[in-house]
Amino acid sequence: MILLTVAFCLWLAYAALIAFYRRGWQRSPEATAMAPAAGIPVTVLVPARNEAERLPALLAALSAQQYDRGLFSVLVLDDHSTDNTAAVARNAGGNVSVLSLDAAAQGKKRAIEAGVKAAAGSLIVTTDADCVPGPHWLPLLVAQHTAGYSAFIAAPVRYRDPQTVSSIFQALDFMTLQGITAASVSTGVHSMCNGANLAYTKEAFEAVDGYRGVDRLASGDDLFLMHKIALRYPGRVHYLRHRDAIVDTDAAPGWRAFWKQRVRWASKSAHYTDRRITAALALVYFFNLWFLVLAIAGFWNTDNWTGTLVLLLLKTVVELWFLAPVARFFGQQHLLQWFPLLQPLHIIYTVAVGALSSFGTYEWKGRRVK
Repeated sequence: MILLTVAFCLWLAYAALIAFYRRGWQRSPEATAMAPAAGIPVTVLVPARNEAERLPALLAALSAQQYDRGLFSVLVLDDHSTDNTAAVARNAGGNVSVLSLDAAAQGKKRAIEAGVKAAAGSLIVTTDADCVPGPHWLPLLVAQHTAGYSAFIAAPVRYRDPQTVSSIFQALDFMTLQGITAASVSTGVHSMCNGANLAYTKEAFEAVDGYRGVDRLASGDDLFLMHKIALRYPGRVHYLRHRDAIVDTDAAPGWRAFWKQRVRWASKSAHYTDRRITAALALVYFFNLWFLVLAIAGFWNTDNWTGTLVLLLLKTVVELWFLAPVARFFGQQHLLQWFPLLQPLHIIYTVAVGALSSFGTYEWKGRRVK
């Protein structure tokens, strides 16, 4: 009975958190019209390591941007690639140039620092080499920057066309994170974003001294910078919720790659200085952990197995209540039919990633990272 009482209390706290995020999503209404983009000089930074195959699609999308070609440039930041990444970027011509990192510098943070330093634009826009934005992406970011006097803009990212069970699982998980990102920015309760679709002023980056203080961490180039800018520029961090501002990317190719990616993402959680996000993560972790506690306890008292099923139903209902409007925004409502079926797997994944992300090493782009 004690275990079930604790489970119910955890669910109440979790449901309150999800309700808070749903209200935050609703407070961040989709922009249906934006003022014409002002003539702001923009530099698009593209950190890339061994991306020769995927980079051409991004460069083609950037060349199709409905923004004055004389006002934006693209800087591909080559992080010691061993393939033809640099050559692909150089052959693109036009407003695309390449900056190769020095031998002593490596990693995404170092690449972005070098890119900001070399950037001609006052507005920095970042994306990843495996992403594809729509033609109105830059105009919308610039319009948001000018209309909101934004120092930092987080914008939506979507996994495109998931077909396998692995990619569907990733798309649902990532869509949830995107909904929480919009909610957290609109409420100002904590910082969340994704480096595949960000914009910030060069002035703000330099004012917070870039990644100083978090530069030793392999991950977190997006969230830690956002938090620093939010502290320095209160009220000037915004979320651009517009369908034409969505950047598409691919899910990790299979379970093994997905696992490595999520462990890398979660590795920064031990270094959060914002106690609000730490508290939210702790609640989510222990709520999911309690499913395993109840399942094991069921071998001694089968009532705990009944409690596990009831708790699973309550969890699914409250999460679908939050996720349904988010899925409509991203045009992926059809994926929700998979959501109840993948719940048990998601619980195990959440507990396992949370447990393993704080120690050990992982591999990224052929590098072993601590």
